[in-house]
Amino acid sequence: MTNLSNARILISNDDGIHAPGLKVLEKIAHQLSEDVWTVAPETEQSATSHSLTTRRPVYTRRFGERRVAVTGTPTDCVVVAVNKVLKDKRPDLVLSGINHGGNLAEDVLYSGTVAAAMEGATLGVPAIAFSQTRNGDAPIDFTVAEYFLPDLIRGLHRISWKRDLLINVNFPACAPDEVSGVRVCRQGRRDEQTGVIEGRDPGGRPYIWIGDWASDRTEATDTDLAVIAERGISVTPLHLDLTHSESLAPLAEALR
Repeated sequence: MTNLSNARILISNDDGIHAPGLKVLEKIAHQLSEDVWTVAPETEQSATSHSLTTRRPVYTRRFGERRVAVTGTPTDCVVVAVNKVLKDKRPDLVLSGINHGGNLAEDVLYSGTVAAAMEGATLGVPAIAFSQTRNGDAPIDFTVAEYFLPDLIRGLHRISWKRDLLINVNFPACAPDEVSGVRVCRQGRRDEQTGVIEGRDPGGRPYIWIGDWASDRTEATDTDLAVIAERGISVTPLHLDLTHSESLAPLAEALR
């Protein structure tokens, strides 16, 4: 893999080009490499998952020589970056985030932050998603993420990147000296699921609001949820191949 100091780093997110978490990630990336580019959504695209815009055009707007906003999803941003903005030289590493809130367990399925990294992996580029968990309704604090990011990026950049691999990292909501450690773990599954809230708008019309957020409770002890609960930094390897290999033979047999 390319030496990190010489690597072309592409940064994206789902909170938008002006997000504080993005600026923290840009600051760290510029400490590691001189070839850093940001291509991020013009507006917030949280929970857009791995959606791709195909029924309307997307537009770009420059906010600097190497900072570009795209009127689309995080996936659009990475596609535009690789095929247009950086077409002279593909990125060596994609960094996505830092998300304003955790991306744990089932969140991975909906996260635009993870999706940007996922698209990087789809295009054959090593990719890492970073998220900062919240402490209730308190203002989000990126201090712990900023403190640990440089060493995490250096360490992850040294691994042997397999095909279709991406890494999902979550930081606990605590001070740096309270972090219990960095733990490699699997994606979790919450004991409770996201629900809906019902009500009526000012005009008296009934509505359903998706967002009765599930708790992070889980009985498993080896997952991202458990690591964050113990004030650890969770590092989870994810893979693009969704095939359930154990079902291949039984299905083939059943369909004979």
